[in-house]
Amino acid sequence: MAETLGSLVDKLTIKDLREYHLREALRQRKGKFPVFQIRQKLQLLNKQKCNLLSEIETFVIAAVKGRITLRDEKLKLYNPSESLGKIPKCNKLGEAMSYLAQKNSELWHLEDEARRTDKGLAYVGSIKRKIDFANQQRNDLIDKIDELFEKLILRSKPRT
Repeated sequence: MAETLGSLVDKLTIKDLREYHLREALRQRKGKFPVFQIRQKLQLLNKQKCNLLSEIETFVIAAVKGRITLRDEKLKLYNPSESLGKIPKCNKLGEAMSYLAQKNSELWHLEDEARRTDKGLAYVGSIKRKIDFANQQRNDLIDKIDELFEKLILRSKPRT
């Protein structure tokens, strides 16, 4: 899949979530890793975020110049058709990005729930269903970002 603005924003929101949770683990001094490893992970994450932010800037410039494909819709068909497009109505790019960040946060917490060892397989299965639906919404929001960005780019081009 080619990168799109939606897929790049998706990656950025996930990196932001990782940073938040690493900083929380550092602040609370508890977690699976010693403090020095958390600090190492934060340094690496910071480099990755800087690279990703640069990639987003480069992408937007190339998009404005008409040098790249703006959309690459997902073809994930593992959910029933009635679960497609079940995202909040949004007509603004920033709004769609905000919804995507919220959805990734929801997915993060659902994944944490699915890893619980104090619950049975039936519980984990019910959480997995929620993860599938939330992931479909995540993909729909990525597509929505790409759609809205494409509309913005097309509106900004001079008419001939």
